[in-house]
Amino acid sequence: MTWRSLGTSGRRLAGLADAVDGPMFRLSEEFGAWRVIAPDRSWHADLNPLRGATIEEDLAARDLTINAMALPLGGGERLDPFGGAADLAAGTLRAVGPASFTDDPLRVLRVARMAAELGFAPDAATVAHGRDAAPAAADVAQERVFAELRRVLASDDPVAGMGWMDRLGLVASLLPELHALHGVEQSHYHHLDVYDHTMAVLEQAVLLRADAAPAFGAARAPAVAAVLAEPLADEADRGVGLMLGALLHDVAKPQTQTDFGGGRIGFPDHDRQGAETSRDILGRLKTSERMRSHVAGLARHHLRLGFLVHQRPLDRGDVYRYLRSCGPVAVDVTVLSVADRLATRGRKADEAIGKHLELARELITDALAWHADGPPAPLVRGDELARELGRPPGPWIADALDGLGEAQYRGDVTTREQALAWARDELRPPPADG
Repeated sequence: MTWRSLGTSGRRLAGLADAVDGPMFRLSEEFGAWRVIAPDRSWHADLNPLRGATIEEDLAARDLTINAMALPLGGGERLDPFGGAADLAAGTLRAVGPASFTDDPLRVLRVARMAAELGFAPDAATVAHGRDAAPAAADVAQERVFAELRRVLASDDPVAGMGWMDRLGLVASLLPELHALHGVEQSHYHHLDVYDHTMAVLEQAVLLRADAAPAFGAARAPAVAAVLAEPLADEADRGVGLMLGALLHDVAKPQTQTDFGGGRIGFPDHDRQGAETSRDILGRLKTSERMRSHVAGLARHHLRLGFLVHQRPLDRGDVYRYLRSCGPVAVDVTVLSVADRLATRGRKADEAIGKHLELARELITDALAWHADGPPAPLVRGDELARELGRPPGPWIADALDGLGEAQYRGDVTTREQALAWARDELRPPPADG
């Protein structure tokens, strides 16, 4: 790329990049925008050509008044034709005009994101303009949609951000499966419909992300926080993955709602179908396979800990099967299950929450160890089992290794010789025909 091909904006920013020894890249081919980043990533600067003949015309094309202010580089008075400074002081998000959102409907989602990040609130006219433009946001490149949604969920107040998304009509247009949870009634063990319950689970997940000590104890909380802070995918950490899991864990309840009579309402198979629907939603948002798999795993396994409450006391085999089933999301889904339980305040809630938290505290220690170290290294390989038992390789090997892994986790076998003895005893060849 030649210096001349950069264009005026690029050439000017290249001078800044050279001065600070930082990287620069093009933000927009269409608008000729460039960005330079400080070497330590502590700041960045963007340079954009004017949209219009004057700076006033450029500011009139911005989205919100707080983004429609300018300072002359050579000094002088601030340009603030739309009252952005007053809105900034008041914490108000106000559209520059009705065309702010029709020019780019994704700007409606930016309003919800900025409300979550800054704690600001849009005014009534901005909400009205946003609702008018929200349906068109579904036609925006979905990678851009997910980038804004990710920031909503990474903020300190995702619940507020999702609330504004709902009021602005964005949940209906961008996440219709989530919007369909409105008004879906649940059993007497719940005090909210599925949508409001989902928002309550999200709120509890936010609290656990910030401080897991009340649920898991002060000794375990730093390790839980460290797992949730790990990078996951798509510029998001596992904490954002947890927020997505909270949003989508019950997404299949509308189609699985079943009235069993006598006021008993259930949602059989909503965990499995929810995993599939989560994949579909995140696929539409163009996320990576790792993100889809992670969130689908949270939806698929969010009920497992609750089922185990009724099987206490657990032995090491029960713990192994829980960790083996939940796999790479064992820590995350344990946290999600606690958020889900804390958000369920219907019949016998306090008793149920107490039992759930007791078991969650037991399991989180094992889940954290499994996350850090993985399952115990196998004492024998599959080909060794086949040779020792005189059986041809086949699907039976995977089941055998899983059973042997459980026996090893329980402490029943600790050496290779004990593992082979276990296999010979448990996996005798089937009798010959006749």
